[in-house]
Amino acid sequence: MESRYPFVNTPLPYAYDALEPFIDEKTMHLHHDRHLQTYIDNLNGLLKDCPALQCLTLEKLLTSPCRIPAPLAVPVRNNAGGVYNHRFYFAGMAPPSGTPVRGRLYCEIGRQFGGLDRFKALFKAQALEVFGSGYAWLVQERGRLKITATPNQDTPLAQGQSPLLNIDVWEHAYYLKHYNQRAAYIDDWFAVVDWNRAEQLFEALCRRRPR
Repeated sequence: MESRYPFVNTPLPYAYDALEPFIDEKTMHLHHDRHLQTYIDNLNGLLKDCPALQCLTLEKLLTSPCRIPAPLAVPVRNNAGGVYNHRFYFAGMAPPSGTPVRGRLYCEIGRQFGGLDRFKALFKAQALEVFGSGYAWLVQERGRLKITATPNQDTPLAQGQSPLLNIDVWEHAYYLKHYNQRAAYIDDWFAVVDWNRAEQLFEALCRRRPR
């Protein structure tokens, strides 16, 4: 996500209908082409007259609040967060492939959470507890895995956490297919998690960790 101003809405890494029957095609069109695009347009509008901010990556905009002028601090955080969170969410899904890759992340989930099924139950509970709008995340913090949540468009980056997985629980992510049944949406989301990508992110963090 090392992009800078002007930000653009990159294509999904799969077809709009590739996540059927778990995430429907119409939702993917609306979610990616309209909701994400709105955050991108808003962020570009905020940065248009701020050359000092245009050189910052998306991550830097979210982790360098001291560099953001006070009048722009909240709208930049909200809209940059909206871009980051949505991009991470879309990139973290893939056409259903069955069993997760049994790599280092899989083993660490087993060690810290007691197995994949136990992890899924804990993650689902966290996602259900998000009041209103937000995200549930699997992150790494200080060398350990952690399930956490952020409200609205806040990100774990501000807490020094490294994201591995996230689920969008704003209603626009699931209402067309699942109506108000967030639990059913979460169950379906697990069927399209891109465990390969999560493993790659975890492996990269492990390589960076001081020995």
